Amino acid sequence: MTQCDLCETIEVEIHCDSCLVNLCKACVGVHIISDGCTDHKLIKYQFRKPNRLYPECKYHNKQHCLMYCNKCRIPVCKMCIASGQHLSHKLSEIMKAVNEKKDKLFKERHELTETIYPTYQHIASDVQNRMNHLEKIYGDLSLAITEHARAWHSEIEKRSLKLKAKVEKMKKTQLQTLQKHLDEINKNISDIRNDIKSIERTIDADDMSKLLRVTSNVHLYSNLPQKIAPSLPKFIPGEVQGEEFGELFGIILPSSLTLDENGYSLKPKRRSSEAGSPSQVKQLLDEPEIVTNIDTGFEYLINVACLSDNEIWTRGNDSTMKLFNINQGSLLKSIKTKSGNIPWDIAVTRSGDLVYTDVSDRTVNIVKHKKIENVIRLQNWTPRGVCSTSSGDLLVTMCSHDDKHSKIVRYSGSTEKQTIQYDDHRKPLFSIYTCITENRNLDICVSDNGIRAIVVVNHAGRLRFRYTGHTLPPKNRPFIPIGITTDSQSHILTTDDNNHCVHIIDKNGHFLQYLDCELSEPVGLCADLNYNLFVAQWRKRQVKKIKYLVRSIKYR
Repeated sequence: MTQCDLCETIEVEIHCDSCLVNLCKACVGVHIISDGCTDHKLIKYQFRKPNRLYPECKYHNKQHCLMYCNKCRIPVCKMCIASGQHLSHKLSEIMKAVNEKKDKLFKERHELTETIYPTYQHIASDVQNRMNHLEKIYGDLSLAITEHARAWHSEIEKRSLKLKAKVEKMKKTQLQTLQKHLDEINKNISDIRNDIKSIERTIDADDMSKLLRVTSNVHLYSNLPQKIAPSLPKFIPGEVQGEEFGELFGIILPSSLTLDENGYSLKPKRRSSEAGSPSQVKQLLDEPEIVTNIDTGFEYLINVACLSDNEIWTRGNDSTMKLFNINQGSLLKSIKTKSGNIPWDIAVTRSGDLVYTDVSDRTVNIVKHKKIENVIRLQNWTPRGVCSTSSGDLLVTMCSHDDKHSKIVRYSGSTEKQTIQYDDHRKPLFSIYTCITENRNLDICVSDNGIRAIVVVNHAGRLRFRYTGHTLPPKNRPFIPIGITTDSQSHILTTDDNNHCVHIIDKNGHFLQYLDCELSEPVGLCADLNYNLFVAQWRKRQVKKIKYLVRSIKYR
């Protein structure tokens, strides 16, 4: 109950609308006499107007300010006016001043939300893009140096082989000359030996006529052969140290950062689907936060799909699909496939219905009110991955009966609208083991562990890029993508089972960050609207909830 403002009893019956004071009957006369005001408007308490929170005067106790001094820019009460302090000052009713202030604040809020805030978003996005560009440029620079070094190694090896061949040829020529010379000397040695033996036989014989006939070739052998002294080759290595060699190999021109004070201008908020929303200023956390782990009870957990901020669908290696409450970690619902087969992939439509593919009976199915309908039944193709698009269509990856061909088909209900299979050179875009999602810019993103790549095509189906991993993943093993999802920033996220991590790349295929967060054999994943990531861990049977983006200020 309301108390009297003078005696603090609870029997309030009268309200002074001039002074905004609540009174009991006994205090009405006291109020009129003590206040000094001659224009009291007294009404019954129950008929009073809704009490406006008029500011209290800081100079006069228990007085409310009904006027505003435009010169002093302060609220004033009747006692302030009576004192003459604001004589000749322009006064306005307090509500008029309040309304003018509201109009000004509305305009300032409009300028903040429609121009200044989007401009800061644009600046943050521009800086992030420059950082991503720098990452790529410096990566390309390091790669160029490596390739240049390999080219030098190749040229050095060629030069080394060429010099060795020249050395071998020089050796062969000189050895042949020396061998010929040696052969001649050996022949003379043999002839001299024969002459010695002939002389010795003649001397020992008694045949004087033979002794007189014998002649020696001493004079011939006294002219000794010429001495051949080969000039030996010498290897003079080039200088491989010092600044001259460094400049010869290549140099890096210095980089710099320049401050352009006129580099940005205020940009009004754009009205497109991608511009001006608070989510554009979301930044990746340096250290992602593990929020919770949810045990699913499957023998092996494979897929996860977000139904809402608090609920996720999961599927494992049996015919059951389970719906969990995230915050409580409790099981809300279990549904078995219509055929009793293991679902290959699951997704949630824009209307909140569960969709799954059945490889064994070649169907795409939708669950509505616990009833399962076959939306698509294929003949010569087998469905694999499935996702629901922003327009309400279904994108289905599928492979041929003999596993030799693969494609993506867009369906509106059960009607085929689009087929994506080949690039501009009529080469296949995908292999048979693929998961699929749609990005905010309407790109179609496929996780293809058959070719170990993320394949991204635009809305028309033309190839934009392939992401084949980034240098030095956490376990330094080959990139094997499995699950794939996107978020409100158009980031593309994929699980890498071989390296026990999640890769985050931007919409143009530039690497941004690894998330490992103690992940073990991550397979399926999905992201909700509150910037949480849910990762299915195969043998652990758990869904790990991870916060990986910075919170931002929301505005209307």
